[in-house]
Amino acid sequence: MKINNLPALLVLIASPIALFASSETDRQIEVAARASYNYNAVLENHVFVQANDGVVTLTGTVGDKDLKALAEDTVRNLPGVTQVDNRIVLDPALAEHSDGWIAIKLRTQLLMRSNVSAANTTVSVKDGVVTLTGTADNLAQKELIGEYAEEIDWVKSVKNDIVVNAAPATVQTLGEKIDDTSITAQVKYALLTHRSTSALKTKVTTTDGVVAVKGEAGSEAEKSLVTKLAESIRGVKSVTNDMTVKK
Repeated sequence: MKINNLPALLVLIASPIALFASSETDRQIEVAARASYNYNAVLENHVFVQANDGVVTLTGTVGDKDLKALAEDTVRNLPGVTQVDNRIVLDPALAEHSDGWIAIKLRTQLLMRSNVSAANTTVSVKDGVVTLTGTADNLAQKELIGEYAEEIDWVKSVKNDIVVNAAPATVQTLGEKIDDTSITAQVKYALLTHRSTSALKTKVTTTDGVVAVKGEAGSEAEKSLVTKLAESIRGVKSVTNDMTVKK
C-alpha cells in the first residue's frame, strides 16, 4: 500500500519535536538573561524577559535611556536570540539631568567599574552637587570614585567625604562570576557614555573575560582611551584592541 501523504505525515511528526526545541531555547534565553550580572545587580531585576521563537520582549522600568540600551545589549548576543523588542519605559520621576538621574548614573558606574565599591559608597545629589560618603580601602579608591562622579554630565561639583579605612586594604569580591554578555554590554555602555568615545563605532566581544574591540579610532590617544575604559570594567581579565587609526 502506497502512502501518498508521507511528506505531510513526516511534518506532523517532526512539528512537536521542533516546537519543543524552540520552547526549550526560549526558556534558556530567559534563564540566562535573568541570571546575568547586569539584570541582577545593575538593573536590580526591574527588567522582565520573555522569549518566543527567539524573539525577546523586554518590559519594565529603568532610570535612563542608557540603562534601557544596556538591557537590550545584554540579551541581544545570547545564543538563540534572533530579535529584541525593547518595550522598557523610563522612570518619569527621574527626568534627564535631574539630581536623581545623576545619582543613578553614578551608581551604575560604581557597579560596573573594578576597584571601587557601590556597596560601601553613599551618593547624595542636591542641585547638581554630588556628596560622597562611606568608606574606601585606600586613597586611590576614594579619588577614583570622585573622578567617576566628576565625569557625569551636569555635575556641578563633587564633595568627597569618603573615609579611608585605617585597616590594611581588603580585596572585595562579588561572590559571583560576571558573565561575558554582561561584560560586553558594560564595555559598550562605558564607551557610549564617555564624552570622548561616545561617537565611536566599535564592535565588542567577550570570551571568558577577555574583551576584543574592533572599529576605527580618530587617533592613537583615542584608541588607548578605549582600551583603558574596557580594562576598567569589572570582571575584565584583559583587552585586545584591534581598532584601526584614521590616517
